[in-house]
Amino acid sequence: MDRNTFTGLFLIMIVLAGSFYFFKPSEAELKKEQARVTADSIKKAGVKTTPAAAQAAAAPTLDSAALKGPFGANISGTETKSVLENEKLKLTFTNKGGKILSVEIKGEKTYRGQPVILFDGNANKFGLNLNIGGKLISTNDLYFSPSKISGTSLSMRATYGEGKYIEYLYDLKPNSNNVAFNINLNGLNQVIQSNNVTLNWETVLLEQEKSLKNEQRYSAPYYKYVDQTPDHLNIAKDVKEDLTKGKVEWIAFKQHFFSGVLLPKDGFEKGNLEVKVSTEPGQVKWYAANMQMQFNQLASQNYAMEFYFGNNKFSELKKQGHEIEKLVEMGYWPLKYINRFVVLPVFNFLEGFGWNYGLIILVLTILLKLVLSPLTYKSYVSMAKMRILKPEMDEIKAKVGEDNPTLLQQEYLKLYKQVGVNPLGGCLPMLLQLPIVMAFFFFFPNLFELRGQSFLWMHDLSTYDDFIKFGFHLPFIGDHLSLMCILMTVSTLIYTYFNNQISGATGQMKYIGYIMPIIFLGVLNDYPAGLNYYYFLANMLTFGQQFLIKKMVNDEKIHAILKENKSKPQEPKKKSKFQSRLDDYMRQQQQIKAQDKKK
Repeated sequence: MDRNTFTGLFLIMIVLAGSFYFFKPSEAELKKEQARVTADSIKKAGVKTTPAAAQAAAAPTLDSAALKGPFGANISGTETKSVLENEKLKLTFTNKGGKILSVEIKGEKTYRGQPVILFDGNANKFGLNLNIGGKLISTNDLYFSPSKISGTSLSMRATYGEGKYIEYLYDLKPNSNNVAFNINLNGLNQVIQSNNVTLNWETVLLEQEKSLKNEQRYSAPYYKYVDQTPDHLNIAKDVKEDLTKGKVEWIAFKQHFFSGVLLPKDGFEKGNLEVKVSTEPGQVKWYAANMQMQFNQLASQNYAMEFYFGNNKFSELKKQGHEIEKLVEMGYWPLKYINRFVVLPVFNFLEGFGWNYGLIILVLTILLKLVLSPLTYKSYVSMAKMRILKPEMDEIKAKVGEDNPTLLQQEYLKLYKQVGVNPLGGCLPMLLQLPIVMAFFFFFPNLFELRGQSFLWMHDLSTYDDFIKFGFHLPFIGDHLSLMCILMTVSTLIYTYFNNQISGATGQMKYIGYIMPIIFLGVLNDYPAGLNYYYFLANMLTFGQQFLIKKMVNDEKIHAILKENKSKPQEPKKKSKFQSRLDDYMRQQQQIKAQDKKK
């Protein structure tokens, strides 16, 4: 063997020896492989493993350094559960994270007849994120030591060391939807390396209602800055928003008809909220909040808070104070004021009689129509005048021709002025009624009182009545047809027909009114039966009003009055600025038209 061959073999041996030394599996890897081989052999033998055994096999091996580090005694453990309950709530706690694992609202059922559970399972997180020794510690991963103080109070404690611990105190008040919550940080001023601590809360909303689409439409995280009006994140898409404009008074994880609200006594310094629309079956949305609280480096630091877990009934939320009742969406300005200060008080008054909610909606609609009857009367008379004037307007049109619309409008205005008719007289009363009609569009879908209330064939006035089920999805319509929505649409079409007869509408205007009811059929088919029921009643009562007004109003008398007005000498009146500008504009348009003809 020559020298070069010997040298090459020697180097190869060194490389092989080094690779065996540096790339040999660690003790943890050997244990992991051994667990895998054992699991494979069990599987081949046909032996089933229990979830607990599988979890134990998959549990990471903790080294001695981790056990001696921050909260070393609380890093591992066995999950146990505790329960606190009163007449309204049943709270299940887990020692893993020391958090509320699930919340059941007593006395309420889902559409499928199951108990209403706001959230449940380990996908929900609640705890502190602490900077200790340059390392982020999440209490959600720690195993706390539970201790029941009384039948309604529970303590959860995680120990850092002697005299140093985190304690969560929960106190469920009797016959209440409120849970007092206190965080005690004892002796941790020596180890927390920050001037603030972060509270992390994540929740998966569970489906409660018949229409998942509607639940998602009316669910969103809400928040309120101190001395400001509550606001919420976008309801239609995934979004994350930083809350940095001031102290945050409270945050709320709002579902369509139920909410979880967290109210810190001293507010949150700042934070962020996040929402994602869930695509998993039985889930509505995922919420997350990371809120910062000031840490004053005290030997004993306390954070006092309170939870509200309950329904979104306006009166119940109002009792909580802090403008939490604004979780109930009442619409935009001015609709929210109409709903809050007019419609809701009347509804609550009628509710006091103990009537069926279908009857309450009927009486509410009758009262509304009585209040608006002067406007309906004015609108009817104005449209009747326009109908009576139509023959004269047709004569003017034939005389002037359609090729000069500016001159035609001038002649029309002269006629209106002579007979004393306002062409907008029929529209203005209807426009004044429009905000009230639109206000109900927000009122009924957000009204908790209608939830689960039946009337006639409608089993739940807070959701759609799927009188006809297709078993498949159709574009624009969906997978069902709502009978009340059909009745509403038919009544609107009939109303449009008679309205055209009264106003004498012709041409395109005659047919435009028929398009909107067809559009509303697709839009409102998925909306609550209570809303469609109200619109149906409003149409039927309008028919009744117009029938009575028709008996009171004589077309011949109106025609005689118009003739008399036309025969009176027209006294010159000072034109308004608007009228002067309108005349100038029409004169200019007429001149331009004349010049175009010369060319």
